[in-house]
Amino acid sequence: MKKPLLAALGALMITGTGLAAPAVAATETKTAPTAIQAVTFAGTVSLSNCSGSVVRFPDSEDDDPALVMSNGHCLETGFPAAGEVIVNRASTRTFGLLNSAGTRVATLRASKITYATMTDTDVSLYQLTTTYGAIKSSYGISPLTLNDTHPVAGAAITVVSGYWKRTYACNVDGFAYRLKEGAWTWKDSVRYTSACQTIGGTSGSPVVDNATGNVVAVNNTGNEDGGRCTDNNPCEVDANGTVTVREGINYGQETYQIPACFGLDSKLDLNATGCTLPKP
Repeated sequence: MKKPLLAALGALMITGTGLAAPAVAATETKTAPTAIQAVTFAGTVSLSNCSGSVVRFPDSEDDDPALVMSNGHCLETGFPAAGEVIVNRASTRTFGLLNSAGTRVATLRASKITYATMTDTDVSLYQLTTTYGAIKSSYGISPLTLNDTHPVAGAAITVVSGYWKRTYACNVDGFAYRLKEGAWTWKDSVRYTSACQTIGGTSGSPVVDNATGNVVAVNNTGNEDGGRCTDNNPCEVDANGTVTVREGINYGQETYQIPACFGLDSKLDLNATGCTLPKP
């Protein structure tokens, strides 16, 4: 997981990066005028310690309770233990809803933590006290859609941090069969190319496929100083058990498997056909 936010802020001040203006999203080119979507902050949220986004599934409806996605390690109650799965736990956490320019336009409130874990993946999904349609009607902001297909190596992506109001553009470098960090192990993680130098506070950011505008992963960690499989220094483990350490490389957890676990009215069903999320 990322370094504490105070340490991250200190690093920014030392390097002179500061709270820079949001990076310019990928723009259209003369050779492929329709291949890239504009990536903005609309639909992202800021948490007290992390980033996140209002997300929907491909078949979600306007009157469904809205969901916010972040990391499992961003829970207000602390990191879930290895093997722990949290389902339908009451929460009143608040989130700052951002518009396309990164301006906070509303405060959204959770009614519960619908699902959270740091086992196999690193994700939290909060159900809000409002619906997708009400958010759109009040603030003109639509949720981000979770892609229901596996991300593709080489795809251009943007990590959009609502906490820092900053974007990071790079490509999917490949996939880690297993990503191990301290007590936790994640499956089939997305590895970014080196251009995405995410920092503390970007945890939980949506990873957006530039070609579709859909979310393909949730940003969660990176190897900070070359350590081997320790906290803040995840390592890759292949199917044969070979360990690879990639200092300075960052990762996200795929989200394509999540839509199969939800039905009508944003209701979680871990026994649904095709649902592979860990169960309690």
